[in-house]
This record gives sequence, structure tokens and C-alpha cells, in this order.
Amino acid sequence: MQDLLELMQTLREKCPWDREQTPASLTPYAIEEAYEVEDAVRSGEIAHIQEELGDLLLQVIFQAQMYSEQGAFDFYDVVEGLKQKLIRRHPHVFDENYVNLSTDQVNALWTQIKQQEKQQRGQTHVSALDQVKLGASIHQAQQIQQYAAKLNFDWENVEGAWLKFDEEIQELKQAIQQHDPVHIEEELGDSLFALINVGRKLQQNCDQALLATISKFRSRFAYIEQQLAQQGLRPEQCNLSQLDDLWNQAKDAEKV
Repeated sequence: MQDLLELMQTLREKCPWDREQTPASLTPYAIEEAYEVEDAVRSGEIAHIQEELGDLLLQVIFQAQMYSEQGAFDFYDVVEGLKQKLIRRHPHVFDENYVNLSTDQVNALWTQIKQQEKQQRGQTHVSALDQVKLGASIHQAQQIQQYAAKLNFDWENVEGAWLKFDEEIQELKQAIQQHDPVHIEEELGDSLFALINVGRKLQQNCDQALLATISKFRSRFAYIEQQLAQQGLRPEQCNLSQLDDLWNQAKDAEKV
């Protein structure tokens, strides 16, 4: 491990590409490597899995090295933090007061501990949506389309992609009218894929666009929860009209 850390430090000092990287510029590679690990595991090829796990580890090493250069933390701080978190989130393993819990009880305890950690970090409000994991993306679809475009399988301009999207939406509507779940799923996938293609033709990073929208949704929904909490209410106790009014308030607050 020490040899690997020293190698990473040497690369940062002597490789022009490595020197130019920042934590932000490197993040897309971490996401890509995580997908490649998933693909390798599905393939069942042991050598491939080993290689892709190494590539993913590289992203951790690289990020830690950059933050170490800033004097923020180093790799060993990451390791220690992870170790303490695992112990803290597994009281049913390391604390005799929490033995013999069921799987459901363990999951509930895990969520409770995570919420406590966020509050201790100064996050006063914990949204119900925080249980939804970050990082879901449409990266693979856009990558496939970009590759196909290099092989001349592409529209000449965005108008062609937009017409295809309109076509897929109409087919989705027809599937819905037919009440055919299998057909609906297929056409929904086709519509999403076509919309991603429109974004690609507009030279947009569809993954980042969607993640930005998800972040915006989280923020606005948290506003709704906070406003209702002041009245002693929860979202499930309100009708759609009440929630929509608060949603619009959240939008207006963003403009201030």
C-alpha cells in the first residue's frame, strides 16, 4: 500500500496529465470506474474484476493525494474515518447492547445513525429523500450514443434527434392506451434514450443535467418539509395543492 501511495505521489510530480487534474476533473472517472466494476462483476471474469477494482482504488488514491497536497487530509485519514464509521454503524456487531437484531431492525438502526451523523455535522434538517442514494445516472446511454456517432450512426443535427424523440413519445402514449405493461416499459426506455440523444446533440452532459435537477428537487422538497415541520405537519398529511404552493415558494426563494 505504501508503495502505491508513493507511486501516486511520483505521478503527480512528474506526469503532466496527472499534475493538471483537480478533484472536480477526476470525479467523472470515479463514476465511470464504478460502472466498470459493476460490469465486470456481472461478467463473472475474475481477472477483469480484479483489474477494475484496482482502477476504482486508483480513484481513491488519486483524490486522497490531491487533498493531501492541500493539507486537508491524506489516505490514512480516509482509512481511519471509514474504519470508525463501520464500527459506529454496526452497534449490533460491536456493542453487546444491540445483539440479536433482525435485518429490518439493523436497517432501521443504520438509517437512524446516519441521520444522527448528519445532524452532528451541522445539517439541521434531514430530508426523507436523503435515503435515496446519490449518483444514479444515464452515463452509459450517452456513452453508447457517442460511440455509435463515431461509426457514423448518428443524426446530422439535433432536429433529427428531436423528431425521433417525438416519435418515441407517441409510441409510449399508444402503449399506455393499450394498457400493456411490457410495451410501456419498452417504449419508456426508448423515449428516455431518445431524449438523452437530444441532449447529446446539444452537447450537454445529460448525466450532470439530471443530477443537477435531482439536487434541485431535493432542495425544494427539503424546503417543503421544513415549512411543514414549523406547523407540526408532515408532507403525507397534506394534499397536493398545499404541497404545490410550498413548492412554488421554494422556487421563488431560489430567485432571491
